Amino acid sequence: MPAGPTIRSLVTRRSLVIAGVIAASLAMSIGGWAATPPDERFAPSYATLHAIVPLVFAICAAIAWRLDVAPAAARLMAVFPLLWIPQTIYNVIAPLGWLWPIVRGVDLLWGVLAGVLVLIYPRGTFDDLTDRAIAYSAFAVSAVNFAAVLLLAVPDAVPCDCAPNPYSFLDAPTAFAVIDAGFRLFGGALVVVVAIRMLMRWVRGSVPARTIVFLMPVALLAWATTLAIQVVSYAIDTEFDEVAATISLIAIATIPVCFVAGIAHTRNLRARVADLMRITRESADRTLWAESLARTLRDPSVRVYWWDDREGAYTDAAGEPLDRTDSAGRGMLPISSPSGARLALIRHDLALTDNTRLLDGVSSALRLSVDNGRLRAQVEATLAQVRESRERIVRAGLETRRRIERDLHDGAQQRLVALALQLRVLADRAAASGEAELAERAEAAITESNVALRELRELAHGLHPSLLSAGGLALAVPELAGRCPVPATVDVEVGRLPELLESTAYFVLSEALANLAKHARATRVWVTVDMTTVDVPDLESDGDGAHPGEVVRLVVRDDGVGGADRAGTGIVGMADRAEAVGGSFEMQSPAGGGTSIRVELPLAALPDTTTPSANAKYADPAQFADPASRG
Repeated sequence: MPAGPTIRSLVTRRSLVIAGVIAASLAMSIGGWAATPPDERFAPSYATLHAIVPLVFAICAAIAWRLDVAPAAARLMAVFPLLWIPQTIYNVIAPLGWLWPIVRGVDLLWGVLAGVLVLIYPRGTFDDLTDRAIAYSAFAVSAVNFAAVLLLAVPDAVPCDCAPNPYSFLDAPTAFAVIDAGFRLFGGALVVVVAIRMLMRWVRGSVPARTIVFLMPVALLAWATTLAIQVVSYAIDTEFDEVAATISLIAIATIPVCFVAGIAHTRNLRARVADLMRITRESADRTLWAESLARTLRDPSVRVYWWDDREGAYTDAAGEPLDRTDSAGRGMLPISSPSGARLALIRHDLALTDNTRLLDGVSSALRLSVDNGRLRAQVEATLAQVRESRERIVRAGLETRRRIERDLHDGAQQRLVALALQLRVLADRAAASGEAELAERAEAAITESNVALRELRELAHGLHPSLLSAGGLALAVPELAGRCPVPATVDVEVGRLPELLESTAYFVLSEALANLAKHARATRVWVTVDMTTVDVPDLESDGDGAHPGEVVRLVVRDDGVGGADRAGTGIVGMADRAEAVGGSFEMQSPAGGGTSIRVELPLAALPDTTTPSANAKYADPAQFADPASRG
């Protein structure tokens, strides 16, 4: 059978039960009130309060069933209204001789149900054999009283002109009076015992135990006190004070409310596990976990011990091993991974042992926290490796460009310079000897060598700008902007920077100006390079931390047509260069509104390498002058 219909049918049956017991209780109260002579009726306020008590039990039974906990308690609450029999009901059933003795025999059984409800609070089961013995003795004495009523009671035993008792076989009013008074005295004494037991349990209990049972002792003591007064009044045949009777009714009605409140409190503890998971979601910090768990369970005695594979034992956050001898009277909750590996052990108050859902939630939260911490560490390690790898790639590219530049300068460029000098000598000699054709060819060869040298110089300049090595961005950026076909306004307010940072900034600006010249159709461009302070993420932290840090800010802005393609290779290349050194790239390019590129490169992300590089000796622009102009 599908689960859905089963659940719906169960809810329907329970709803019908609650409706039935409420209807029966109201029928007894209203019918008894109507059948009672006006001069014998209780005060309307008291009668109304008396009718409300079973309604409270019925409503609490519905709530307990709704919460799906303590089913035995819910059943007791549901039965209670049927046994909460008003004394006025005898005016209704007086003619029924076969019925009123049965009603008279069970009309105090509600007290037994209330006492059992207290004994099983808040777990829904008996704590120990003593509680069971108290409950069983109460039921046994109630059975004896029921038998005595059937066999000995006469119409004078109830407040009505009832028909004769057909079950009676012995006329012994004195014996019946003694049994009846003894039953009531026994019931009152039993309630006092239960109240004292509950109070001692609360006093001796731990913080979690007191938190869970914080309401019941008050209600129970009020009921026990007023019940003792009622028993004494009944024994000495005096009127029971109406104020005490009212207090007694309120105390009895408070019992199911306290029970449901305890259940709701326990469920609220389970809900606090969500806060525990939120607090510990980032990592499995052991000290934080223990403190958060103690607050969640409201148990300052909670201890968390973590499994140490090397030691083969459980240890706390301070490294102290678990002392089994110091754990007497405490609950132990082992936590393991899905694969069965040991993770931790939680030592908690025994009051939480039966709250399996709460402990399951704690187990899941800790397991998830450990898994999140492990996965986060793995991700952070991977990201660190990626950052280091990208930086190594950038540095390797820089070193490769410098090496190629050096090789070109020391090799091909020097050879071309030497060849140009030799050709000049040859051309001069040919002209002096009158060999015009040879001189003309030599001049043509000199022109070609100058073109080749200029192209080689431009190639080397693109690999590693000489001005960048000589004077940093303050010299290289104006020269770079001067080669842009679009008029540029340049403002550079930085000194020497780490070599990798300077190289990255230079080539980002170079790519930005190249894209602008090709696509922007601009009439003006503004280039700004300066230093500023921003919040820089802490790479060593858990990802949420940040600190103020200096960054090199590059801004390239034009008055072109805008609408730049963010997926273009040039823009992607700029973003990759910036991110490779831990920087950020931002572009705004509305159609018709020009393009603005903003790049921030953190200074703290790189070591200080502002010392001039080994090939700085080649940075003199005069070395790249036209060889033909030299003597």
